Amino acid sequence: MQGLDEPPDIRQNETMYQALTDQIEITVQPEFQEDRSDPSAGRYFWAYTIEIANRGSRTVQLVARHWRITDSNGKLNEVRGAGVVGEQPILREGETFRYTSGCPLQTPSGFMGGAYRMVDEEGGSFEVEIPTFSLDSPYLKRVLN
Repeated sequence: MQGLDEPPDIRQNETMYQALTDQIEITVQPEFQEDRSDPSAGRYFWAYTIEIANRGSRTVQLVARHWRITDSNGKLNEVRGAGVVGEQPILREGETFRYTSGCPLQTPSGFMGGAYRMVDEEGGSFEVEIPTFSLDSPYLKRVLN
């Protein structure tokens, strides 16, 4: 099962972040979007592809998301909402759901992470970690300490 424009298999890229919570595995691959960014105007944009894999034996549904997005100035933006990309996918044992979304920042780097709220077939609710991942652009000035 896939969302949006059927993103490529994210396991082919080296820059991945993973977390496993209650047998739900979240894999994230961020990618800086040069064509959607304008550094002279302080606009930087990343796409990120997320794969949600049910490694357990119970059926679960993703019902909500909570993101914590921090730019390189330390400004925190929290985003909460129902589902992902307009969907609340149901994942049976061994199934995966993949989608791509995006994140704009006013700084050339930052990071984001958060949690998905899941519900199992008995109606039990639990949170699944979205691993914190780095948003780095080629415009980032690195400083060695």
